[in-house]
Amino acid sequence: MRNIAALFWDVGGVVLSNGWDHAARAEAARRFTVDPADFERRHRQAEEELETGRMTLDTYLDQTVFFRDRPFTKEEFKSFVFAQSHENKETRLLLDELTASRRYFLATLNNESEELNTYRIRKFDLTRNFAAFFTSCYLRARKPDPLIYQRALGITQRVPEECIFIDDRPANLEPAKNMGLGTILFRSAEELRAALSENGVRAAFKGG
Repeated sequence: MRNIAALFWDVGGVVLSNGWDHAARAEAARRFTVDPADFERRHRQAEEELETGRMTLDTYLDQTVFFRDRPFTKEEFKSFVFAQSHENKETRLLLDELTASRRYFLATLNNESEELNTYRIRKFDLTRNFAAFFTSCYLRARKPDPLIYQRALGITQRVPEECIFIDDRPANLEPAKNMGLGTILFRSAEELRAALSENGVRAAFKGG
């Protein structure tokens, strides 16, 4: 069994809801009466630069929505974007237990734009659990590019064999697995707890 010392977590779809996924964009298009196909096409063109910190949220919105006059403001649209985030309470409980154990280095490894990432960290007090945030907007690379995993390992000076990476998308787990990290596909907090236990990861909960 591995001697696990570090746990790297995806955020959207694991700890929180997805920040700005296809469903949220479709709902925004409906709510604000924006052409959904055109909006999605423009989003795809800007997505990589947004999530790797090369484009601000304001510039993204200028290119995807406010390239023409609208009957709503940019602040109204931003408020909608931020309001899509919700906490996975069961995962957060497990995270709190792991934090309380003080046995593991806990960090995020996620794709997100800087403004939305900052909002989510503050809104949900993610610093309560995570010692570091290895987010695409800071590392200038995003999953599943192997570079983002390499940078997270390099910055923390962790060897892959002592790490586990948790994500809800199989494609994001593949590069980590190829580098030698343990990987867990997230489906539910209950399954995650069991998978961590199988890897020798113990949380500070009653009876454990």
